Amino acid sequence: MILTTTPQIEGRTIAEYRGIVSGETIIGANLIRDFLASIRDVVGGRSQAYEKVLREAKETALNEMAEEAAGLGADAVVGIDLDYETLNGSMLMVTCSGTAVRLV
Repeated sequence: MILTTTPQIEGRTIAEYRGIVSGETIIGANLIRDFLASIRDVVGGRSQAYEKVLREAKETALNEMAEEAAGLGADAVVGIDLDYETLNGSMLMVTCSGTAVRLV
């Protein structure tokens, strides 16, 4: 499955549009990670714990979207949009959507 934020795939032709697909994930942050991240915020530097959670959430949402596209008989998703939100200050929500297509 090809996943891209671009509206087309170089060197490939879109034969058919199969519909809009999406993926969502919500991950809760734990107290220890929050505490360590708050120390980093004061001291400076990157929070590797939160970066890892962000990557995992993004991959989960993209995988869910790819599975939905495969169920529609698509072999690519184009025009992907990723959104990140926090819920109640302790949950991270990642959503993605795009157009499932069949390529020639």
